[in-house]
Amino acid sequence: MYRIGIDLGGTNIAGGLVGDDFKIITKASTPTGASRSSEEIAADIASLCRRLCGMSGIGLSDICAIGIAAPGIAESATGIVRYSCNLPFRNFPIADVIREATGVENVSIENDANAAAWGEAVAGAAKGTHNSVMITLGTGVGGGIIIDDKIYSGFNSAGAELGHMVIEYGGKRCSCGRRGCWEAYSSATAVVGMTRDKLAECDRDGRKTVLGELILKKGKISGVTAFDAMRLGDPAGKEIVDTYIGYLACGLTNIVNIFQPEVISLGGGVSNEGQSLVDAVLPIIRSEQYGGGIVAQTEIRIAELGNDAGIIGASALGI
Repeated sequence: MYRIGIDLGGTNIAGGLVGDDFKIITKASTPTGASRSSEEIAADIASLCRRLCGMSGIGLSDICAIGIAAPGIAESATGIVRYSCNLPFRNFPIADVIREATGVENVSIENDANAAAWGEAVAGAAKGTHNSVMITLGTGVGGGIIIDDKIYSGFNSAGAELGHMVIEYGGKRCSCGRRGCWEAYSSATAVVGMTRDKLAECDRDGRKTVLGELILKKGKISGVTAFDAMRLGDPAGKEIVDTYIGYLACGLTNIVNIFQPEVISLGGGVSNEGQSLVDAVLPIIRSEQYGGGIVAQTEIRIAELGNDAGIIGASALGI
């Protein structure tokens, strides 16, 4: 028997046919068309499920489960997406609709960040653990929490918004409306903002930097620009990275102190810095965490599944 995992994004709907070993056999995608109705998007999800089966020479009757990772408040107990800010879903019973359209009885849904965390827990960096947290460092800071082999999302399916814990009271305004959220300091978007501010500061001071040369060469600022400049020995780049690492470690230490997970896995664009990112935050976490050096310590790892985490995690919902 096979499973299908669907990762529903604002731009694309990605799907994968997944085997019992939680490895993807076949992948495909289709544009989301986020301005369309909920029903039209759901119809494309069902069509994608049929396409995945056709590509592998099997029928929907061979599918034992379909899982959908959806952005926003996805209520796993009822199969209803209560709210999604970038998609039209408002109290939409997506599991029932897909169940009816495909004939597959076992259809589950979960928030996309939670599903990615579950993917890392069953087949990625946190495999073999019972308690883990995944942090995604992308446009925002996403979070997913696994406690005793179960996804934790609060009583109302809106929990695990770890990027919106405040690490600097009255600080920068976050996209959520609060000030000082971790997301405003540790997302890839935040690094871009820090880089832009540092470049302006250097220009005012008449300070020549490798940072400025890289930006001119590439024509834009990205989440890795400061890291690249630092590797080339640029002091301005190092200043940005040191500041960023401090904020990132602050939030990670909070997570260690609250949950004491066996593993925190780091995903998203910034995590492409790899082990050097872990090596930078770990000394700060170890020096600041509660019970450091006495109790067993949380491991910080780079996530392993990349963009497939949502697909794999969605396919494994309900096991």
